[in-house]
Amino acid sequence: MKKIIFAFIAIIITYMLIGNVIAVNDIIPDDAIRIRVVANSNSDYDQKVKLKVKDTLEQDMYNLLNNAKNVNEARTLITSNLDKLQSNIYTILQKENYKLPFTVNFGLNYFPKKEYKGIIYDEGYYESLVVTLGEGLGDNWWCVLFPPLCMIEVEQTNTTDVEYTTMIKTIINKYF
Repeated sequence: MKKIIFAFIAIIITYMLIGNVIAVNDIIPDDAIRIRVVANSNSDYDQKVKLKVKDTLEQDMYNLLNNAKNVNEARTLITSNLDKLQSNIYTILQKENYKLPFTVNFGLNYFPKKEYKGIIYDEGYYESLVVTLGEGLGDNWWCVLFPPLCMIEVEQTNTTDVEYTTMIKTIINKYF
């Protein structure tokens, strides 16, 4: 009898784990807006610059989209503030004595397949704000801009690692 109960519990746990993996793969809504910063290369300097640009963009986007109520409002705010975002990136690059060009593109952009904390994010073209530094051959940073998953990090300044899975459901329920 103990073996039957143990087997039954094992089946239930397995079912729950598989169900969670399937559900987690669908945590980013189809109409989400992503953000991505691609470094020129993987040199220490280029990666440091990428992180400075990322930090600035996160703060800028938090201030810009903090009160956006839906994805259409977020699109409008991003589009109407692209010049300001470019200016802020330019300022950061000047402070870092960064001489290479950069581009800022808001639209459909390619994202490679990525696995993060056991979650697989499919490759494809996604609506996004992409900043490419120099040749854009280095490692990149990306996150979901709207719904505001990246803004969780800005609000939680005392943490080094954010666990998105619990916050995602709350945010999706709020905006979708």
